[in-house]
Amino acid sequence: MKNILISASIISANFAFLGKDIENVVKAGIDLIHFDVMDNHYVPNLTIGPLVLKSLRNYGITTPIDVHLMVVNPIESLISDFAKAGANYISFHVEATNHIDRLLRIIRNYGCKAGLAFNPSTPLSYLEYVMDKIDLVLIMSVNPGYSNQLFIPSILNKIKQLNNIITNNNLDIDIAVDGGIKLSNIEIISKMGADILIIGSEIFNSDNYFLTIKNIKSKILNNNI
Repeated sequence: MKNILISASIISANFAFLGKDIENVVKAGIDLIHFDVMDNHYVPNLTIGPLVLKSLRNYGITTPIDVHLMVVNPIESLISDFAKAGANYISFHVEATNHIDRLLRIIRNYGCKAGLAFNPSTPLSYLEYVMDKIDLVLIMSVNPGYSNQLFIPSILNKIKQLNNIITNNNLDIDIAVDGGIKLSNIEIISKMGADILIIGSEIFNSDNYFLTIKNIKSKILNNNI
């Protein structure tokens, strides 16, 4: 049975009580914490930086954190700061740099798993010459920048296509899907080959984290039977 992980996207969390809110979803059973980093240039929003990640680690959060850089020119110093703050995964978008290969190597050199992120309309052909340097491919199922958007149905074919590429080449690469994931579409998304489901508002806007995450895991289990 495939082990599909749940990553809680903290862009939907309560930032007035961020440490406590993250602690509560961890206790409720999530596997990863998803960190959306937006610079108000690559996407029309401004969010958080390495200091927030370091603060969560200092608060006592030990759950693996995957950092999603939605920034123009994700330079080495930014990668370094997140790695030193306690990131486990760092992903960046293919359009954000002319030096994909070099940045992937830099991320790994800092001891993190390296990810490449794809917007809904970005072709998977960017993977062709760097697949040996990638640990994670992050497929955006909404246009990045805001939480609580609707899942784009055509992305299901993209997930399936990527899963076939990874399987046919016998590669050890995880597929993460980010955006618009709800209880109503979890089964079909995981069926297409997702390894990590990045879920924000469906978790953080619920009244009961334990029940919501239990229901999410039940949907995943039903798909794997």
